[in-house]
Amino acid sequence: MRVCLASTSPARLMLLQQFGIRPLTIGPDVDEEAVVEAVEASEGRRLAADEHVLLLARRKAAEVAARLADDLPGFDGIVIGGDSMFELDGEVLGKPYTPDNAIARWRAMRGRTGVLHSGHAVVRLEPGVPPREVHATAAASVSFVDDVTDAEIEAYVASGEPLHVAGAFTVDSLGGAFIDRVDGDPSTVVGMSVSTLRRLVRDLGVEWTALWNTTDPSLDDTPNLS
Repeated sequence: MRVCLASTSPARLMLLQQFGIRPLTIGPDVDEEAVVEAVEASEGRRLAADEHVLLLARRKAAEVAARLADDLPGFDGIVIGGDSMFELDGEVLGKPYTPDNAIARWRAMRGRTGVLHSGHAVVRLEPGVPPREVHATAAASVSFVDDVTDAEIEAYVASGEPLHVAGAFTVDSLGGAFIDRVDGDPSTVVGMSVSTLRRLVRDLGVEWTALWNTTDPSLDDTPNLS
């Protein structure tokens, strides 16, 4: 069973690899801000965090699945899309991108608890069969230590790690030392809830164990999809 990860996130790739899956990776061609803005404008409201991540996960999976179906019509497997956002006091926090933003985030999060929302979408592709898609969200609460110092925050931000991850933290690398507790599936905080993915895959009639060590020598290199 082939697996394609519709993401270029090193954390999501590493997560699947840790659980015995070697996916093909293809970056989705999705303008995330434009997608969210268009939906919010059409509905006249702000999307909640769980709606936000689910919308983007579905769009990412659908975009990559469509390209695979067109350019590799013999592809028989699943496409996985994901998106994550961190919520603190009702405010959705994406990637900080700049050191100043990351430092401000960490000072605000110190000693507090927020929620990491993760959206998941899985598309089943089979030659000659219409694509089928299932989706779900997962959430995990994250509590930060209350004694992380300004010097530690600045050193962590200087490492560059928190600049391009949702919420400005990781749980499986340098940032893990400053996290006191995670309530929920820990993999959710890494980027995807593996237990949620397993349920979705099963909903598509595929056993999770069929994905272990999956690789196709012809797909070891990312194809040049139009």
